Amino acid sequence: MKTIIVVGGSKGIGNAIVSSLLSSHKVINLSRTAPEQSHDNLTHHDCDVITDDLPDIESADGLVYCPGSINLKPINRLSIDDFKNDFEINVLGAVKSVQKYLTILKNGNKPAILLFSTVASKLGMPFHASVAASKSAVEGLTKSLGAELAPTVRVNAIAPTVTDTDLASKLLRNDRMIENMNERHPLKKYLQPQEVADMATFLLSDKAASLSGQIFEMDCGIVSFKI
Repeated sequence: MKTIIVVGGSKGIGNAIVSSLLSSHKVINLSRTAPEQSHDNLTHHDCDVITDDLPDIESADGLVYCPGSINLKPINRLSIDDFKNDFEINVLGAVKSVQKYLTILKNGNKPAILLFSTVASKLGMPFHASVAASKSAVEGLTKSLGAELAPTVRVNAIAPTVTDTDLASKLLRNDRMIENMNERHPLKKYLQPQEVADMATFLLSDKAASLSGQIFEMDCGIVSFKI
């Protein structure tokens, strides 16, 4: 049974990943609040990845970094602090987590690291300047780490479109906005957290042993198609 560290597994996509892994993995969750579920395979550490020292962990075979931000403003309303905060959450927190646990990951069983980007890194979208800039850095980090850590540790990222989580609730706050969001996507849908969790579980598994340095766009067609 593999051990997976999940940073930010109490809500949204991270929580769906924790739930998907628990039946067949030991999961160590690091977040400011505990996940609602309890399980013999789940260990939780109260931790703010940005401000706190990360806990010592003896062994692990995978690391998932889930924290993110959706800070949508016109460029003239984005402060330098906005850019700094988004970069800290999306990039520096991931770097801090990788640096803390890299030694134990290298000693793990076919270890893998999974990070998160966004479709806004590929598709120019108004008001996404700050989040797109930080998530684009995540994509560069994914490729660089994948090369540096090969062949020992695989590193990949998922770039989801809008996903039905608390983080995206302002984009899906009424029926009209939900309908418009569906219509924007060629597949006439947006993502559910479980769909992203299924992809994450696959990328952490030995079934993905030939995949590293890749960005997987779960875009419901919005980046890939022009229809």
